Amino acid sequence: MKTDIAVIGGGASGLAAAITAKECCAGADVVVVEKLQRTGKKIIASGNGKCNLSNMSLSEYNFHGSINAMELINKTPDWYELFTKKLGVVCVTGSEGREGGVYPRSNSSTTVLNALRLKISELGVKEVCECEITDIAHDGEGYTLHHKNGEIYCRKVIIAAGGYAAPSFGTDGSMLRLLKNMGLQSSKICPAVAPLRVSTERLKGLKGVRIKGEVSAVSGGKVLRREKGELQFNENNISGICVLNLAYLFQQYEGKLSLRTDLAPDMTEQQLADYFKSVRAVRKNCTAEELLTGFFVKNLALWLVKNVMKKPVTEPVSAITDKDITVLCKGIKSLEFEVTGCSPWQNAQSTMGGITADSVNAYLEAKKYRGMYLCGEILDVAGDCGGYNLQWAWSSGIWAGMNAAKSLKGGKK
Repeated sequence: MKTDIAVIGGGASGLAAAITAKECCAGADVVVVEKLQRTGKKIIASGNGKCNLSNMSLSEYNFHGSINAMELINKTPDWYELFTKKLGVVCVTGSEGREGGVYPRSNSSTTVLNALRLKISELGVKEVCECEITDIAHDGEGYTLHHKNGEIYCRKVIIAAGGYAAPSFGTDGSMLRLLKNMGLQSSKICPAVAPLRVSTERLKGLKGVRIKGEVSAVSGGKVLRREKGELQFNENNISGICVLNLAYLFQQYEGKLSLRTDLAPDMTEQQLADYFKSVRAVRKNCTAEELLTGFFVKNLALWLVKNVMKKPVTEPVSAITDKDITVLCKGIKSLEFEVTGCSPWQNAQSTMGGITADSVNAYLEAKKYRGMYLCGEILDVAGDCGGYNLQWAWSSGIWAGMNAAKSLKGGKK
């Protein structure tokens, strides 16, 4: 097969790149090459099947990595221009996931994918599925993409094959490894937007606990970032959107990172102490396990008695001293959990790390290979949970597609 522009990867950034390339150069042959049976499988799963496609509040604070994501996002159409005006998808904003999230009005990710596929079909962009690219050869004029059944020759190539996160959707890191073998530089890779692992012994008794609170990422006593939201305690990790948004820090602070939780951010230590002293007076004939049952769910209450106050749950409430209550309140406001790792790639929503800013120019073209463009998760950008990673996918795909098409026409970029 010969084509003008080949897009490797039929996910969010790849489809955005293909649509834009064809619109910018209508006479060009554009082909999307996808290793799975159908394009867009990861889009279907995004936002728990509801497709949190962007966010009303986009800022540099929400993106991490060596590439300035916001600089590029500001150069491309926003979600309203892309989805509502161009693709006909009516969107709404809501607080699910992260406040300010943008969703299709249908509340279904298939609406977004169907709109993208309709545009692909309308423009005449070809799709070649069940085709995994195993090697890329550059002859100075174009690229030969090798796969098990043959070759695809293209004048320009856009690589939108994703990173390592969620390998069941085809993003297993194989293309990133191929690019590194071709001499492109990659930063350290680790899961992002993922639960963080802590000691199973430390979590013993907390499995299943969900509580609204505040969590800080801490290294060397310094608070790196603080988030509020629902904390979820599992058998070997702590999760919840507030924790997912801290996972990217594991890349830089591996082995030196802790989570510090505040289980009552709306109260001071003194307010908590006053409350528990009043409960002690009312429940003086009860055991210690009943001291906290009006404030926390039972298994969390028991855990705090045993692990923070260091008291047997059968100890009489009347025997709990003011000093014990002070220790309890300090613990509630500042529980520390040493991070031992990130959850596996299967549980990650994004990849922290990827091809670095030093390896691409302002047009997302590889500096070592003219006519090779990169977009999406394969680049060194990771966004927070709440539509930020999809916004990066759309914007970087549009930017790569536009510049690939302009270079194809020989026009000025």
